[in-house]
Amino acid sequence: MTRIIADISVSLDGFVTGPDPGPDNGPGTGGEALHTWAFSDDPDDRRVLRQGTARSGAVVLGRRLFDVVDGPNGWDDKTGYGAGEVGKPAFVVVTSSPPESVRLANLDWTFVTTGLPDAVTTARHRAEVASSDSGQELDVVLMGGGATVGSALDAGLVDTLSVHLAPVVLGAGTPLFTGGAPRMLVQRSVTSTSTATHLTYDVL
Repeated sequence: MTRIIADISVSLDGFVTGPDPGPDNGPGTGGEALHTWAFSDDPDDRRVLRQGTARSGAVVLGRRLFDVVDGPNGWDDKTGYGAGEVGKPAFVVVTSSPPESVRLANLDWTFVTTGLPDAVTTARHRAEVASSDSGQELDVVLMGGGATVGSALDAGLVDTLSVHLAPVVLGAGTPLFTGGAPRMLVQRSVTSTSTATHLTYDVL
């Protein structure tokens, strides 16, 4: 069964970017520290990254995050989805206005203008097709940004929450949680390295 997995890096004080994120400033001032683990040589960090990339049958992201990864300082042939792993699943972008052009035209982009639930449904279908083609069970990964992940949790769309807790305090930026209904979680795994604590929860 295809799972919906929200997978995101967050600071100790709850931010998924530093201040002033955007196409010209990536994850915001200081926000690159959130993703140090993804470029680490630690074998546990590499395993978490490799497994997460390999299980991705389709990926959902919001428009602001799309503008960062498709921007001039975004992904390239060496660093993309999955950092150095550079996975190439189907990408589904939630947006009210599709872009006129895409720099990363070698990737499979679908732009959904009818809301997050429809984007998740589209991504689930793409992941199921990819699962059938590959002969292995693949999942939908919600990679962010914070508002997309938070909205998905509030809407009850998420089966699993995977958080990479970085040992950094940013002081400001984009918060992961901004309120919403309480959600019960069951902790399934914890892996600690010098660059992150990788936490996995089932969402009830």
